[in-house]
Parts: sequence; C-alpha cells; structure tokens
Amino acid sequence: MNITAESVKTLRERTGAGMMECKKALVEANGDLDAAAEIMRKSGLAKADKKAARVAAEGRIAYAGSADGKSGVLVEVNCETDFVAREADFVAFTDEVAAAALASGASEVEAVLAQKGRDGATFEERRRALVAKIGENISVRRLARVSSGGVLASYLHGTRIGAMVALDGGTPELAKDLAMHVAAINPQFVDSSQVPAEQLAKEREILVAQAAGEGKPAAIVEKMVDGRIRKYLAEITLVGQPFVKDPDVTVEKLLKQAQATVRAFARLEVGAGIEKKQENFADEVMATVKGSAKQ
Repeated sequence: MNITAESVKTLRERTGAGMMECKKALVEANGDLDAAAEIMRKSGLAKADKKAARVAAEGRIAYAGSADGKSGVLVEVNCETDFVAREADFVAFTDEVAAAALASGASEVEAVLAQKGRDGATFEERRRALVAKIGENISVRRLARVSSGGVLASYLHGTRIGAMVALDGGTPELAKDLAMHVAAINPQFVDSSQVPAEQLAKEREILVAQAAGEGKPAAIVEKMVDGRIRKYLAEITLVGQPFVKDPDVTVEKLLKQAQATVRAFARLEVGAGIEKKQENFADEVMATVKGSAKQ
C-alpha cells in the first residue's frame, strides 16, 4: 500500500509519535488514520495523543548561525502557553534544535527530529519526554535556512519573531537593518520576479472587476489596474517597500546606494497561521442552560 507523506505527517501531528512509527501503523491499518491512531495508542506509542490534539500557538523562535557567518537557521518550537515558552527546559530544547539543524544542514523538521543529541536520544524522543514532563503539547513546527556567499545577518524581536537576510555586497550593518525591516514589515518576496504568475493573475482579475464596477471606460480601467498592480507589488516585495527606519527611502534605493542586492531572506513568527480557539465561557454556559430547558 502506498502511504503518502501527508498522511504520515497528519498522524504524527495527531499522536506526537515518530515518523517511522506512524508509517508502520498506517501500513498496518491500510491507510486508515483513525485505525492507525488506535493501534499506536494500544501499543503505547501515542501517549501524547490527547496533548498533541491541543492547539500549541505559543512558543519561541531560536536562531543558530555558523562560525563563518555564511549560514543561519531559524526554528519555531510551539507550546500551549507563554509561561512554558519561558521555561528553562523548553528554552534549552529550542536552542539545541536550532544548533542541530544548522550543523546537519537539514531543511526539514523531520530530519532534525531524527537526529541524536548529546545524550544519545533523538530530538523526537526528547520532545516527547518534554511533553510528558511539562504537560503541554510541544511541537517543532518550522525551520528556515539562509546561506550567503556575502553578508548574512539575523534579528530576533524578543522570542516571537525572527528574521534573516543574506546580501551580495553591502555591509553587516545594512543586512542587520534589513533583517529588522523584514521582522517588522513581513514582505512576501524579494522582488516582483519572485511573485508567482498565478498570484499576480488572480490579483489583476480582482482589480479589473473592482475598477470595472466603478463605471470607467475600458482604457481607463486598464491604466487604473496597472497602477494598482504596481502598488500591490510594492507592498508585498521587500525592495518595493519603504525602509522601516526611513520611510522616505525604498529598500530598492537603499540597496542601490550600497551597491548591494538581496540574495534571500526568511522570517518566522510564533503561531503564524495557527487558528487559536477562542473560548467564551458565558456563551457556553448559556448554551448549556438553553439546551437543558428544552429537555
């Protein structure tokens, strides 16, 4: 049976077990996720199952950089509360994961978790032990790697946002400033050449519909859309944005003045994209009361 990487990932997130254990259970269950989870619980491999189902949108971003200053790694490790994010064992685990990711050259979280630390245990085994010790769901969610033949700088805004920028040309100070800019403004791409054609086409389609709805002639609509596309690209690309420390200068102009170009950048923010459950206990109690009244 062909077990997909996506199903392995889903089961791993659900149970907190290792990648190989998840794959083996899925094979035994003929690809059925629920059956595989049950198999793992019966065998004791999914002790963190209930905790793994809980939302972990807090946590910490850690950075590790090479001694020559040419490569760096950011990792995001999540937990359920900001209290645990400051806990010593959690902080140490996060830092060691970042260092291991840098040393190994791994680009996937699973590859880092499979590595062994100084104590001989894999980082996945240590993660599961930390879940059992602390009592919260803990996950190594993402990692980002940037390398440079020129200048590389990083910036951590507290422990919740991290950014790296690699330059060809320029200075360490400029790279640091741009890493701060990336952390603050969160561009999606370096420049317009990196924007996927389908994303640009979809945005143009939306803008055309908006402009047409204003009752303008077709020729005017086209010019309006072209102008709005330029504005859109300036908003989502690093080089098009006003520099955070001097909004009168664009990043593109700043780079030209320094005779530098951005090779790559990366940004991680704790919990970005994770939907946090919003609890309203007053509404919950009211719903229970109403439900009881109907019985």
